[in-house]
Amino acid sequence: MSIAAQLQQLGIQLPAVATPAAAYVPFAHSGKLVFLSGHIARKDGKVWVGKLGAGMSTAEGAQAARAIAIDLMGTLQAACDGDLERVRRIVKVMSLVNSAPDYTEQHLVTNGCSELLGEVFGDAGKHARSAFGVAQIPLGACVEIELIAELA
Repeated sequence: MSIAAQLQQLGIQLPAVATPAAAYVPFAHSGKLVFLSGHIARKDGKVWVGKLGAGMSTAEGAQAARAIAIDLMGTLQAACDGDLERVRRIVKVMSLVNSAPDYTEQHLVTNGCSELLGEVFGDAGKHARSAFGVAQIPLGACVEIELIAELA
């Protein structure tokens, strides 16, 4: 099944690339690799604010990470000149989770992103990954994720 068909089956419409909020670009190419800048969680068009383990559950965090995966794929589509079939492999995902000091389920939050990438890209969506707990993320967002992909 094509990536476009898989997205349609999942009921996902990819967003346009967001305008950067600071001095960076949404993505940068180096050889066959494309590096996507960190994307923060958004809900209903606004920053999804929260701290995991302090008023925000792991399940909510995983939903936020899934929402970020959709935004990342929109940016990746732009980086591929509109053709996600050019993605040979999702190489690496790095996730920053706004965490209370004793929160230890960052890996489960990040699964929200990783699992969706696997559903959409199949074996090419299986990736290396890091998930970190951090004291704060810009604008108070609950999760921020960046991605590296290899293009054909």
